[in-house]
Amino acid sequence: MSKRDNHEELNLEGLRNETLVVHADDWVTNDGAVAPPIYYTATFRAHNSSEFAEMAGTPRHPRYYTRYGNPVHERVKKIMAELEGTETALVTGSGMGAIATTILALVSAGDHVIAQTRHYMSTAKIMDEMLPRFGVEVTIVEQADINAFAEAIRPNTKLIMVETPANPTLVLTDLAAVVELARPHGIIVVADNTFASPINQRPHDLGVDVVIHSATKYLGGHHDLTAGVICTSEELAERIWHTHISIGSVLSPMDAWLLLRGLRTLPMRIERINANALALAEFLEKQPQVERVYYPGLPSHPQHELAKRQMRGFGAVIAFAIKGGYEETQRFVSALKLPPNAVSLGGIDSLVVHTAAMWEGVMTEEQMRTAGIPSNFVRFSVGIEHIDDLKADVLQALQVV
Repeated sequence: MSKRDNHEELNLEGLRNETLVVHADDWVTNDGAVAPPIYYTATFRAHNSSEFAEMAGTPRHPRYYTRYGNPVHERVKKIMAELEGTETALVTGSGMGAIATTILALVSAGDHVIAQTRHYMSTAKIMDEMLPRFGVEVTIVEQADINAFAEAIRPNTKLIMVETPANPTLVLTDLAAVVELARPHGIIVVADNTFASPINQRPHDLGVDVVIHSATKYLGGHHDLTAGVICTSEELAERIWHTHISIGSVLSPMDAWLLLRGLRTLPMRIERINANALALAEFLEKQPQVERVYYPGLPSHPQHELAKRQMRGFGAVIAFAIKGGYEETQRFVSALKLPPNAVSLGGIDSLVVHTAAMWEGVMTEEQMRTAGIPSNFVRFSVGIEHIDDLKADVLQALQVV
């Protein structure tokens, strides 16, 4: 019997995000459990040979083999498709598993891809190093310049990869404008929506074909899992899924369950995080030790009007430059007491990184210059702590600069 075995299935149309994250998956499994169980099994039993043949021949079957699907995966996929407004979703073992699988599923040797100057570092490496090895041409454009996208389109362009806000500099890409350019040419547009979350931004509403998340960040929200999500149409999901099962970026049932639990509180966490981050960004702008603050919610952000058009909130991540250089920035980061000096973002607790120190080990100096990462750059992911405590901690750390 289903979770609500005496009622008809709930009509999800018109429900708010706070309700969707709790109830969108009510009828995905018929186990009667109020708290969804973890289906910790690699394989599932068929009752007879004809049922086995049906299971083996059904793409994305949730009860055949966990690399193909799992009942906990199905719950996550249902909620994410509802949050992003897509027909369906896929889950992977990491955000980069989602990005790599999607790109490799949708392009072939001889194709051309357009990407941005600023991407998550591993996405940038796919564009700079992996795709050219497989005979795929890549053009990197300045994402704030829509004309650069237009000029880069070729007859063999098959995919445009965007990320907005972009890591780590919070430059925005005009999603609607990119889609308008791509659509007449049949180009697939893929958007990494990790830095915004589906609560703050819905790229599919603006015409984006595939929306990707590192669910390790906001969606899980507690820094205790790694996962990726791909939200798209049924047709593209099937194409991507066939590559996914070959690559094998499988989301474990335990991490899927942790992700499901994290999704239940996503809207509430994002509401608090948005408010904290905006307040902290405004506070930082007033500090004499801070050279510049980058946050889409600030009127000083050069793309603030675009942010207001395509975002409903501005997210956790603030980037700012400390007056001085590498050493001064290191002192500031080391003096902070509340946020751990750790990678990732979007969780309940704030995290901070000296961006140049994080990226210099995996990127060349030229790549760092292209990505716009100066030596005095800080990336601060704001959590749900009390804003007055965060301000006080930042203020005392600035005193050592």
